[in-house]
Amino acid sequence: MKLDSSVSAVVTGGAGFVPSHLVDRLLADGLRVVALDNFVTGHARNIAHLENHPNFEFIEHDVSEPFDVAGPVDFVFHMASPASPIDYVQIPVETLKAGSYASHNALDLALKKKATYLVASTSEVYGDPRQNPQDERYWGNVNPVGPRSVYDEAKRFGEALTTAHAEAHGTDTCIVRLFNTYGPRMRGHDGRAVPTFVRQALAGEPLTVTGDGRQTRSLCYVDDTVAGILAAGNRAMIKPSEFTENVSGLMARLVPDYFDESEMAVFTGDAEVGIAFSKLAFDHLIFTGATSVVIAHIAIAMPALARG
Repeated sequence: MKLDSSVSAVVTGGAGFVPSHLVDRLLADGLRVVALDNFVTGHARNIAHLENHPNFEFIEHDVSEPFDVAGPVDFVFHMASPASPIDYVQIPVETLKAGSYASHNALDLALKKKATYLVASTSEVYGDPRQNPQDERYWGNVNPVGPRSVYDEAKRFGEALTTAHAEAHGTDTCIVRLFNTYGPRMRGHDGRAVPTFVRQALAGEPLTVTGDGRQTRSLCYVDDTVAGILAAGNRAMIKPSEFTENVSGLMARLVPDYFDESEMAVFTGDAEVGIAFSKLAFDHLIFTGATSVVIAHIAIAMPALARG
């Protein structure tokens, strides 16, 4: 997507891990970007390279308090929230506010500016799922007062509020449920598996494996997560016909020794989504040495679908 600086986006939590990569991509695509963060879990170093960028503005602010930005806004990406178990156990109230007060404030801005609103939700809305993999038709298995409930319920409320706003005010909204994203700018001590493994490996320490080691995770590199977010947020601007080649053909050419094209699932859809999936599948093969891959999906839920 290549636009110009007359198109503008607001990114809450813009100094965080995934949001800072989203900011980079939006600027690379030519948009004007306003990022807000209070540095509770985000860090100034994630956006330090943008200090003199002509199309970038940073506002230090807690978005659980009302806020406004000058000028027109075309997209509001509400990304602000603690996302690591270490963080939301230490700051439980702030985590709940990020999904409630901050969501309300970001939606109000989108309504005022007549902007498209996209909220980053999470696989945690499914709680301790009894169905794997999950899709938008599955409602989850949730403990509202459990040890992770502040994060789970904050995100579930954020989805409910987004749905209500769309129905009550006609706000153009989109919900994306992110699973396990990894990549540069993750904190080594944030408690999640990939940065923990990398930190320990670099230090020559034994790798910590929680439980019996049979857990499974769906991993997505941050650039691919951002591509999926933009494909969802800009769904009206991407034509399905732009992506006419299925993933099986692309992957069979990329890694011909691995694949028999006839044995692969066919994917057709939006261009950026398809490219993101193919890159993720390729990363999976290189990272794990596997000889096969299952191509699933980033859960993209429009309000009507989110209700099941």
